[in-house]
Amino acid sequence: MMPAEYFTYTGRDGDIAPHDVTHVRVHKSVNVIPANAFNGYPNLEELDCDVGVEKVEAWALSQCPSLRRVIMPGVRVVEEHHALYECEALTVVECGKLEIIGYAAFKRCKSLRSINLPSAKVVEALAFIFCYALTEVKFGDQLERIENLAFKGCRSLERITLPLKDGLITRDDIFQGCKNLEHVDPVGGIHETVAALQLEEWRNDMDDEIDSINQILPNAPAGTDSYMGEKAMVIRMWIRSVLRKIIHYKAQHHRLLDEAATTLELASLPKDIVIESVLPFLELPSYTFEVGRVRRRRIDVA
Repeated sequence: MMPAEYFTYTGRDGDIAPHDVTHVRVHKSVNVIPANAFNGYPNLEELDCDVGVEKVEAWALSQCPSLRRVIMPGVRVVEEHHALYECEALTVVECGKLEIIGYAAFKRCKSLRSINLPSAKVVEALAFIFCYALTEVKFGDQLERIENLAFKGCRSLERITLPLKDGLITRDDIFQGCKNLEHVDPVGGIHETVAALQLEEWRNDMDDEIDSINQILPNAPAGTDSYMGEKAMVIRMWIRSVLRKIIHYKAQHHRLLDEAATTLELASLPKDIVIESVLPFLELPSYTFEVGRVRRRRIDVA
């Protein structure tokens, strides 16, 4: 089988890819794939961006029925308004630096099974709506919020990895129709923090609290077109519960730490030795529990 021939897209005036092109390589001089650049290309199978490409504009890759792979290692923004809308064959998306996933960006990408978004900060409304084959989504600890109906109708979605941030889940309709969503994995240093708590009963209680979502979520209604369901609400309440409890135990841990330091000083152990050689072994790992900001927005789900 002959290797595919790539069309090199430079973005210069008049540089338009042939409408029957199958493979496109975006030149290193390009920073932005402009709106409608490849909209409706019927044979396009792969788009390979140089690391210098930082933005994909509205409708840039929409309705490309043969598009299977999109490699965009430097892209930070996939703009709102259907940037990759209805790419029904899309299965591979490499986007390690992607921060902003715009309105309906991946809407109706019906073959997309999983996606890893370690740098994502904002998932806007309808971002993955009706991605029927999507089973797993992984976010990193940079995620700030997920907006309206972002995963509506993702009926195969089983597992999602999220940071523990209050305000992250902005609406109760985010997981409407996600009937198979049963697992949430927390990202970040929560497990290391729990493992460092001084008392076993605290550690056990926190482990139970963290795992409780996987007991509750399978029984939460997924919702229908006329009912938003309870999946998002359950996840939001669980995040708040875990945060409240770990903050409580961290305070208790530090109280014991202060008492231990006082005891060591009273035992005539020099203060500098207590601070430099003893307390670091008792301190909890650094982990910040953040409070997100909620933004509401009216949308069209058609």
